[in-house]
Amino acid sequence: MIFAAGDTKPIYLQISDWLEAEILSGNLTAGEKIYSQYQLAEMFNINPATAAKGLNILADESILYKKRGLGMFITPDAGLIIRKKRREQILERLVLDLVKEARLLDIPESGIISMIKDALNRE
Repeated sequence: MIFAAGDTKPIYLQISDWLEAEILSGNLTAGEKIYSQYQLAEMFNINPATAAKGLNILADESILYKKRGLGMFITPDAGLIIRKKRREQILERLVLDLVKEARLLDIPESGIISMIKDALNRE
């Protein structure tokens, strides 16, 4: 399910995030027809206009494209676009927050790197 308890993010953004995750995981692939706003509304018991807003965000970002009368489809570069966007918007912010917190706690660069390596080894 896409809606996490206590998530303050608007539902239309949760819809777009969920669709991005489905594309990145390979559950939805380039060229494939995506769910309609009505299908999403039924799947998640939300207003079709809310679902449409989530789809339109992805269309505006060139992750989806519209075929008049047929629906929305996943662009060939969708995965690359999503990875680039997430790298720039999410990971960079997380790294900046990590470095800021590490400085407040007097953790040296080598300590941060060690923590990251440990986390990578646990995955």
